[in-house]
Amino acid sequence: MSKVASKLNKNLGSKKNKNIKIKMRKASLVRAKAHKAKKRVTEKELIIIDEKQGLIFENDKTLFGYFSVPIKEYENLFHKNYRPEVDFSALEQQEHESLLEETLDDPDEIWLDQETFEDLKVHTFVRSFETKQQTFYYIAVVYVNTEENYPSFVFLHFPTKDNEMLETFRKDEIIFHRKLEAIQFAAIEGDSLLEGDYLAIGLLESMLKLRSEKDIPTDKFKDYVDCRESTINGPDEIWRKVDTTGHVLVTFIKEFPDLGVEDCFYIVVTEEDTEAQVNSLLFSFPTKDETLVDRYRQGENLEAEEVATESSH
Repeated sequence: MSKVASKLNKNLGSKKNKNIKIKMRKASLVRAKAHKAKKRVTEKELIIIDEKQGLIFENDKTLFGYFSVPIKEYENLFHKNYRPEVDFSALEQQEHESLLEETLDDPDEIWLDQETFEDLKVHTFVRSFETKQQTFYYIAVVYVNTEENYPSFVFLHFPTKDNEMLETFRKDEIIFHRKLEAIQFAAIEGDSLLEGDYLAIGLLESMLKLRSEKDIPTDKFKDYVDCRESTINGPDEIWRKVDTTGHVLVTFIKEFPDLGVEDCFYIVVTEEDTEAQVNSLLFSFPTKDETLVDRYRQGENLEAEEVATESSH
């Protein structure tokens, strides 16, 4: 099953990931060694996790004793959500464990959890891998050294092809996403895309794959930013559907015949909070591709007064 950090942690201390040096905005189990460094003053090899925070240990026993609660917490979280019928077997997980180092060196996503433990910040590194047969993910739950911003201890790591397992470990705040720079052309103040929301990014990527090459160039998207408010406040159509992962998406569509572009539409995609009955902005875009517009005319056709919106901030 998943792996706790003991035998595989021994080289982590020397790895410094340039992607980690960012401003942070705001289960058969094998254990792993943490980074070790020699202390001349004691003439003894100590295990240094975070010298600035005083996390220096004499041996594995004291190290794993100190982190025993979060290790157990994440082991339990894995076992509770592990579905062997759709995920990797224990043997397959062992075959993929060499991907841990690549995940720590160059993650696609980094999540920060400051809520689970009162005095401990936990980071989750996620990297996707593609084969001819499938796309899967490697997940590493780690402690990040506060002085140098690199992972110095791994609580748990494992590969998964189960999207539900992936979503379980994506908590609570995303602080890095590899694709953020690539999608800045579509990010507008107030939407979730600007914040690196993975749902918004995924939906945008799907749209880009479907759109016609003759559609409005992506570098012109922000020329149409004023259309967003008009589309939300006075849409021609509103469509509501539940996607395959359970997200409730509400799409606003409005045609703009006087912008100098034939058959010009503006589309705003939001996510509905069913309990609060409020919609948060995911992303929006202009298009003159009616085939693409038709792809957003799915689900239930709503009346405008049924929907309220708010910024994702």
